[in-house]
Amino acid sequence: MTVFRIDCGYRNYDWGKLGSTSAVAKFAASSNPNTKVDESKPYAELWMGTHPSVPSVVVDNGKSLREVIEADPSLVTEPVIKKFGGNVELPFLFKVLSINKALSIQAHPDKSLAKVLHANDPKNYPDDNHKPEMAIALTDFEGFCGFKPLDQLATTLKTIPEFREIIGDDIAEQFINGIDTNATEGSEADKNNRKLLQAVFGKLMHTDEATIQTQAKKLVNRAETNPEALNAIDSRLAELIVRLNKQFPEDVGLFCGCLMLNHCELKAGEAMFLKAKDPHAYISGDIIECMAASDNVVRAGFTPKFKDVDNLVDMLTYSYDPIEKQKMPTTPCDKASGQASKCVVFNPPIDEFAVLQTVLDKQGDKEHFDAFDGPSIIIATNGAGTLKADGQEYPFAQGYVYFIGPNTAYDLVASEAGFTTYRAYA
Repeated sequence: MTVFRIDCGYRNYDWGKLGSTSAVAKFAASSNPNTKVDESKPYAELWMGTHPSVPSVVVDNGKSLREVIEADPSLVTEPVIKKFGGNVELPFLFKVLSINKALSIQAHPDKSLAKVLHANDPKNYPDDNHKPEMAIALTDFEGFCGFKPLDQLATTLKTIPEFREIIGDDIAEQFINGIDTNATEGSEADKNNRKLLQAVFGKLMHTDEATIQTQAKKLVNRAETNPEALNAIDSRLAELIVRLNKQFPEDVGLFCGCLMLNHCELKAGEAMFLKAKDPHAYISGDIIECMAASDNVVRAGFTPKFKDVDNLVDMLTYSYDPIEKQKMPTTPCDKASGQASKCVVFNPPIDEFAVLQTVLDKQGDKEHFDAFDGPSIIIATNGAGTLKADGQEYPFAQGYVYFIGPNTAYDLVASEAGFTTYRAYA
């Protein structure tokens, strides 16, 4: 058995979309007819994989995917087990997220820092792995991703008095007069830029809550009554501040998120990769997400949860690339052939995973895939079709999820227009 359908669990976090407006709810109900969508509840995350918190279950026998892999480790393969450890875990966790309310502004440690954090504070850092993530938009999506370019931050310090009041004249002037916007990456000027950016961010994050609340009230009032200076920096900024303040009133995230981080918008099919030690947050939309198997999060704002400010300020890379550099390029899939209108790979610069997107526009269109070396999980997000492998045909409706074992060739055939799948693989 190298191909089998799995039923995947979901989470009802309060930031999820309500009822059937959520892609998570629609996919879960389509996959399992016993899932009754409660229109008053938020449906936030669909988990596809071996993570024990929300285990995927094999439809035919009711066993968890972990149990099936434990009984037959060849479904993961020896090279994957040797490289990533364990014999029941996939090296990635695949998800669908439906976001109605901003998630916390956060960053994730790299492997070396994760080992230290886990050893020193296992309660807040439950494992010693890194957690690189990739988000692919299913619908229009908004997020924060990395620090804004330095000239934008300098303008913000010059023109937004509430931000300037928190940072202080000394640090603000050192930043404005000390940055080199023409620095090449890795140069001494670039290193100095990052130190100056760290000084600004560190001062913000160590400011007492009462001061943040006072200045946040003024910032929101400015956004509502006199938005011109804010919108001169970014035409979306005033509206964003007002909207997120309704979700998290007078929160430090209005400054560290709205004023300091890139506000990234993705159209369906576009993606961004979230590197270790770079701050980010999801704001709205439906996405496919793939990540390394870890729960390590260092939070900065828009959250009532634990914020580890000292580690956060120390760990960040303080990269300041523009938005376009945050987006993930695609490459053609060299193992595919056929009639797909789109068959591309999002291949981030890490080993644990890549994601393959396939779109078949017309009924009857077919795409063939040669065997991959490692394990895969594939979900249909639009339309319907069949998956053909090992001489078998498997129905593939929207929301259905399949596990595909290593060294398994297969075909996708569209029975409806716009048949779209995403496949995560090691």
